Amino acid sequence: MNKIKFDFKNKTAVITGGAQGFGFDIAKRFLNSGARVIIWDIDSKMIEKAVKDLNNQNLSSNVIDVSNYKEVEDCTNEINKKSNIDILINNAGITGPTSTLWEYDVEMWKKVVDINLMGTFNCCRAVVPNMIKNNYGRIVNVASVAGKDGNANASAYSVGKAGAIGLTKSLGKELADKNIAVNAVTPAGAKTRILDQMTKEHVQRMLSKVPRGRFLEVEEFTSLVCWLSSEENTFSTAAVFDISGGRSTY
Repeated sequence: MNKIKFDFKNKTAVITGGAQGFGFDIAKRFLNSGARVIIWDIDSKMIEKAVKDLNNQNLSSNVIDVSNYKEVEDCTNEINKKSNIDILINNAGITGPTSTLWEYDVEMWKKVVDINLMGTFNCCRAVVPNMIKNNYGRIVNVASVAGKDGNANASAYSVGKAGAIGLTKSLGKELADKNIAVNAVTPAGAKTRILDQMTKEHVQRMLSKVPRGRFLEVEEFTSLVCWLSSEENTFSTAAVFDISGGRSTY
């Protein structure tokens, strides 16, 4: 795939869930485009591996639980002492168990929503004030087609991602009079580790809904995120960008 060159020089990006999957590929592309990148991830071993694999002096990392607001706020304040956070990619997420709603474990339901929705809220709440101060920012919230369509046996995940879409629309409107863009992306299933959290039957059911007949390639997703995160995106905000191979058409 021919990759368009983006210019992220003198920009600092925070990528949650950046040690693997979508987040890792976004980090790699941002670094190759000149950005300073800070990975936030809860998995310390995956962070160590990501830092080693990316091997870039402009990369740093923090072990952080995005569902814990205090951790997010403290880490944001430390970063802001040295530089601004120009780009925020809210990518951290979990699918949770495959289960009907009436059999869903209550604590697991809370955990899935806390990470997928509250994690997005926490990061935006902590990072946005400094973006307002600098009158610049690009925020991309990674949602899912599940947040649009609802996936059977994945109610907590669907709810969390639907909430992230609603948050995007609201925050984007609140910041529309500033040079801060807030957008969401709604991918269909992709070839990442998140598929390992699902049953084979659930994965096959997801694939059967995609008219293109294949899963999303990670690099395809990253290209869309890069444009939304760039200075070229001067007008789009509070929007939801579908990248589902034709599954969602609204």
